[in-house]
Amino acid sequence: MSPTAPQRTGVQLLDSLDAAGLTGRGGAAFPSAVKLRALTRRRTTLIVNACDGELGAVKDGWVVANHLDELLHGAQLVQRLARGDVMFAAHRGSATEQRLRAARVDVLDAPSRYVSSEESSLISLSQGGLARPMTKRSLYIQGGRDSTGRRIAPTAVLNAETVWRIAQIAERGPKWFRGYGTESEPGPRLASVGGYVGRPVVVETQAGVPVGELLSAARVPGDAEYVLINGLGGAFASLAGVSSASWSREGLAPFGARLGPGIFEVVDPRRCPLDAVSELLAYAAGESAGQCGPCMFGVPELSGLWQQYLRTPSARHRRALDINLGLLPGRGGCKFPDGVAGLAVNALAVFADHITEHASGRCRYATRRTA
Repeated sequence: MSPTAPQRTGVQLLDSLDAAGLTGRGGAAFPSAVKLRALTRRRTTLIVNACDGELGAVKDGWVVANHLDELLHGAQLVQRLARGDVMFAAHRGSATEQRLRAARVDVLDAPSRYVSSEESSLISLSQGGLARPMTKRSLYIQGGRDSTGRRIAPTAVLNAETVWRIAQIAERGPKWFRGYGTESEPGPRLASVGGYVGRPVVVETQAGVPVGELLSAARVPGDAEYVLINGLGGAFASLAGVSSASWSREGLAPFGARLGPGIFEVVDPRRCPLDAVSELLAYAAGESAGQCGPCMFGVPELSGLWQQYLRTPSARHRRALDINLGLLPGRGGCKFPDGVAGLAVNALAVFADHITEHASGRCRYATRRTA
């Protein structure tokens, strides 16, 4: 289909985004037209988030490296609606930061910490605070105050791929966009596949394709058994089970996963997946923002209880682990503890048959390492 004429007014752009059904590509999948309409109500600063903050994420850096002109155009279109400043967030010292600075745009350099690229962390950093999540008493796109009473100016954060898609829709129209994907999850979208693969790759694809099609693009070796979908806040799945599933909300639901940020990390079959989970939980414990109880105490406790249960999978240790997992969700200032707890619950289910074998010292993966 030939591209349509570029959008000339903010109303046309918003109507096109509405018709296209674009949702945020950072993981939350919030309708973009709704978010952009909210930022037109008052002068709003725009932050384009190109941090690739989730573990294994690379696609926003890929957009900056391969589609920078379109990304900048999309940011200009949103800036016209917001009538405020625009800045691009990237991890400090990253190749993405260097490319953005070379393009002479305003760069917000965030620390390379897991929680530092969360939406409210970037808003805090942009307004002179620390790159830590803020408790959302109100939507910061409307402005307001944080939990300490500090005034927060109206600020919107959009993922880099989302901004790139806005430029595409403005240029090609909603009908082109809806020619990809499914009715409920329309449009082209990116997925990244890494870990134990022949070649890490960013795949230009769409919702509804088989997961196996995405994985095959990265030449996953035949001995691989498991894949982690969407990083620290995601879920493990067996390759045998998930490969034939549709990459969609409905297709991933049985595995406790979702489209999210579109990250697939294939687990190395030469190491025990339970050890991989232990490393992820230990990493999560060290990435706390240090601001509320669930992060400061609950997540480190989860890491310790997990290790204890793997050593001695008794009913008592499982009960202590389950109590911790029940207390973490919904209590933090951000969703970080929720995602970590969800990953642990998922791992307990996916690797249930291996836990006793692991504790007994007869771990089949240890045998593979020494073979």
